[in-house]
Amino acid sequence: MIGIENVTWTYPHAEEASLHGLDLTVAPGEFVVLCGASGSGKSTALRLMNGLIPHTHDDGALTGTVAVDGLDTAVAELDAIGLVTGTVLQHPRRQFFTDTAEEEIAFAMENFGFPPDLIRSRVAEALDRLAGAVPLETRLRDLSGGQQQQVAIAAATAHRPRVLVLDEPSSNLSADAVERLASTLGELKAQGVTIVVAEHRLRYLEDLADRIVVMAGGRIDVEWTAAQFRSVSDADLAREGLRGRVHTADLPGLPAIGASVNASTDVDGVPDGALELAGIRCRLGGRVVLDIKCARIPAGSVTAIRGVNGAGKSTLARIVTGLQRSRGTIRLDGKKLGRLARQRASAIVMQDVQRQLFTDTVAAEIALAAIDAPNPPDIDMVLVGLDLDHLAERHPLSLSGGQQQRLVVAGVRVSGHRIVVFDEPSSGVDRRHLASISDQIHQVAATGAVVLLISHDEDLLALAADQQLVLTPPDRQESLVAGIETAEQEAAR
Repeated sequence: MIGIENVTWTYPHAEEASLHGLDLTVAPGEFVVLCGASGSGKSTALRLMNGLIPHTHDDGALTGTVAVDGLDTAVAELDAIGLVTGTVLQHPRRQFFTDTAEEEIAFAMENFGFPPDLIRSRVAEALDRLAGAVPLETRLRDLSGGQQQQVAIAAATAHRPRVLVLDEPSSNLSADAVERLASTLGELKAQGVTIVVAEHRLRYLEDLADRIVVMAGGRIDVEWTAAQFRSVSDADLAREGLRGRVHTADLPGLPAIGASVNASTDVDGVPDGALELAGIRCRLGGRVVLDIKCARIPAGSVTAIRGVNGAGKSTLARIVTGLQRSRGTIRLDGKKLGRLARQRASAIVMQDVQRQLFTDTVAAEIALAAIDAPNPPDIDMVLVGLDLDHLAERHPLSLSGGQQQRLVVAGVRVSGHRIVVFDEPSSGVDRRHLASISDQIHQVAATGAVVLLISHDEDLLALAADQQLVLTPPDRQESLVAGIETAEQEAAR
């Protein structure tokens, strides 16, 4: 089904090749997981399979051959390759062309000229599967990252491709969404779809994968069958830079009350330097997406913001940093902060960090971030700590996803802001760099900043967080309360 023979690829303007003599064969119906350290070539290998290389990088240097379902991807038309392949990117919003889930699922089939009746039936089928997890009436841009990804999978598979490639599909997903992802991939595998997944989180795939391929330096370093992988020790995984058993974070709860708070508790007193939230309420797409009556977020420590996809975590981040309008009041050190004041006082690492890269070198990106910092740390030491020092003269957009993630973390580290939000900072990050990111988060908190860490990554939370605020969708919480009240009333009768 997929044949990659002796492929070497160098991106335009890159000094070194990203792939070196890569050989990989994937049989029809096989489920293969590509893994390895950040920058090892996983995402580049996927771009060979869906034709993005060389078609969208026609001034790069490619040697060797790539065939997918009998098509030579270097000479076949991109739409012909797209008809037999489906792709899900790490950040799904980059691949959306429309405003709603219904339109997005229909989009590819319309472009391929499918009959209208067939399009309608497949769209209806896909929407039925999504209905329980995604608010279908909400515009795609207002969905959470996990909800966007579920729509992206539905859109990528509606035209029934024979090959599906996914790049870090679990990176921004809650535990329940990962279960749905695994279930969806299992169904596609049972239908005979050939699946290739580039991932750092491996355990949810161990009952699905037929083969695990570990990449290093643009080459295949080692391969395991599914049976072999199950017996690989954590020490062996660590030597390959791979994540092992998930370490569940058991964190104390932050006192808070409100419809969005999973377990409301009394809020007493205001710690020195705390960020106070009072009466925060936000509506998007005609529904309430965040409702926090009262919360106190302490300075000098790391507060994890947790909850299912769509619980309002990223909305809270945007409100705190002044990027989203809402009702309510926010105070820092007892002083009320309007939106502009919060923007000046805040820094954020977004889920899609490419939106935060502005300069032409890694060094310039860090210098820009530190330009107004009152007491910036040693920039060279920050680069060393995040394993970016050897990339100082590289263009940020030429880096891998994990390297870009660490670059934006480095920028936030040197910025000196009082309020710092890390929104899924470990997506695309391998085992070794997970520890370095955790260390930088702790160092930001040590400056006395209020630090919010939004993440589904249990490994990162166990390393970095001190306490947690668990959010739940306000409508779900209100339904739960209503159900409890109804049950109590019935019992009273």
